[in-house]
Amino acid sequence: MTIPKPPTYLRMDLPEHSYTRYKSSCGYGFDASSIFTVKDVYDSAGITCHKDIELGTLNGVIHFSYIEMKEPLATYVNFANDKVDEHKLKATAIDDQLILHPENNVYGTFFELQGDVASPFQFYLTDSTSKFISGVVYFNTRPNYDSLKPSLDYLKVDLLKMVNSFKW
Repeated sequence: MTIPKPPTYLRMDLPEHSYTRYKSSCGYGFDASSIFTVKDVYDSAGITCHKDIELGTLNGVIHFSYIEMKEPLATYVNFANDKVDEHKLKATAIDDQLILHPENNVYGTFFELQGDVASPFQFYLTDSTSKFISGVVYFNTRPNYDSLKPSLDYLKVDLLKMVNSFKW
């Protein structure tokens, strides 16, 4: 009698965490993981301050958007929170962590969405008066929380380093 084998997942050998300082021509900078590749996003008017940050061997991307605020801060914060709320149907938990660095004039929230969600991490950062950054992580695969968990744990360390080292 043959017994079927259970499904397995590839083991990823990820490198030790290391970082380089990324400086944008748009006036902000952060410590980026050595596996990240920061790419400019072009629009019809040319280069914007938006970036796509490719996650290397993790096979994903951070859509990183920079906005010069023209509306009250609450408008942008509510929009970012609404984007997180879109995942409530699939998420088994949503954890948030405040980012408060008054010495750098950086304030925001980092969200970790657990479960089979399209975007497991989202964040926003602001100087609270004129600049707003939002970031959304997507993997180039079907969301399967259990199989992505090792990659998510690894990426979370790099993302927290990125948002906590952010400077205008």
